[in-house]
Amino acid sequence: MGEFVRLEVDAEQRVGVIRIDRPKMNPLSQQVWGEIQQAAVEAVERDDVGAVVVWGGPDVFAAGADIKEFPHFTYQDVNANGQILQRALDTLARLPLVTIAAVNGYALGGGCELAIACDFRFAATDAVFGQPEIRLGIIPGAGGTQRLPRLVGLSKAKEMVFSGRMVPAEEAERIGLADRVVPAEEVLDTAVEAAARYAAGPYALRLAKRAIEDGTEMPLDLALRLERSLFAESFVTEDARIGIASFLEHGPGKAEFIGE
Repeated sequence: MGEFVRLEVDAEQRVGVIRIDRPKMNPLSQQVWGEIQQAAVEAVERDDVGAVVVWGGPDVFAAGADIKEFPHFTYQDVNANGQILQRALDTLARLPLVTIAAVNGYALGGGCELAIACDFRFAATDAVFGQPEIRLGIIPGAGGTQRLPRLVGLSKAKEMVFSGRMVPAEEAERIGLADRVVPAEEVLDTAVEAAARYAAGPYALRLAKRAIEDGTEMPLDLALRLERSLFAESFVTEDARIGIASFLEHGPGKAEFIGE
């Protein structure tokens, strides 16, 4: 367990909550990024975690980088720090588990990049997203120029990054940055409930995530080969045997999977 980030596990629902807790605004220092990566690794290594929620608490998700670290950074420092940021978010993004960002309040800069590294984003009605780095004379460095266009489209991502403006929850949902918008007091429970449903799903969820994540970075012909290979792999899992047998005997949607 880190100083500012901890993994809270609901073993009954098989949901792990990566909780960021660095008052007041959850600034993302190099230490916090490292602890996020450690919590993600811990989650995937545990047998009682089948899906992950990332949450910054009821007031703020993460309002951005710890800018107090910036004044003394050299080019070499920033390059090394960027590797820490990207390694943490790559670890989270490539978890073979479904991940949901539960966003209350601000998700700005690195906070927005943390949210878009997850599979889904459930936002409070008062949530605000943005990549305001340009207002400091710098650019996003933890995926904002790469994951964001893949999520909301090239033109909208450019507009957000170039202007640095804040995007309210309603607009975020409209452009595909947020997947659901719910009252602030319901964000965590809604995310955990959804995560629990994924945690109860078949091993094929891991294969589907890998096919989508890796395939979108490949030329189409190679991506289709990857899909074919993972499709075949899914057929030899115990969950496939359970799911097919359950469908034939009881109809769709009745299978109880074991995650193998």
